[in-house]
Amino acid sequence: MADIAAKDVKALRDRTGAGMMDAKKALVEADGDAEKAVEILRVKGQAHAAKRGERAASEGVVTSYLHSTGKIGVLVEVNCETDFVARNEDFQEFAREIALHIAAANPWYVTEEDVPDDARQAELRIFEEQAADKPENVRPKIAEGRLRKWLEEVVLLKQEHVNKDKHGGQTIEAMRAAVASKTGENVVIRRFSRFQVGE
Repeated sequence: MADIAAKDVKALRDRTGAGMMDAKKALVEADGDAEKAVEILRVKGQAHAAKRGERAASEGVVTSYLHSTGKIGVLVEVNCETDFVARNEDFQEFAREIALHIAAANPWYVTEEDVPDDARQAELRIFEEQAADKPENVRPKIAEGRLRKWLEEVVLLKQEHVNKDKHGGQTIEAMRAAVASKTGENVVIRRFSRFQVGE
């Protein structure tokens, strides 16, 4: 069994938003392998989130962000289950961080499921054409890899928060899961609108 250092537990907690004991158990289970521990936590977190995901998130906040230049503005609706959590400072701070991120990163969709199938297929065709000069047996893998990369660029939940110093490269989905875990409620980024002068 691997000897788990406190700094490794802290690094995993910072990266995933998991509780201390959960992070330590995952590292022990993964024999000290941080990547495997992240995977273990994601599987467990998804199981918990799936249970919470069935509960209605009909409370929440609409938060705005206006860039200092006055040329970019964002409105985002973030939902939770109770008014109590909607007024919680952690929840409201999460909503503000999401609005700021949307202003900077300009995502097109909230979730991968929101991406229209025709848009996905159009991108895939382009990536397949771009890979036409590669050996035939690797073309589909190259195209799929580029499609995954494209989804990371246009899907809000797949993007890493733009403030890497503050959020350590966490994805928006990891941040959402951490807030859901902390509040014990289903937390959903429902929708957003981004406005930019001249667009």
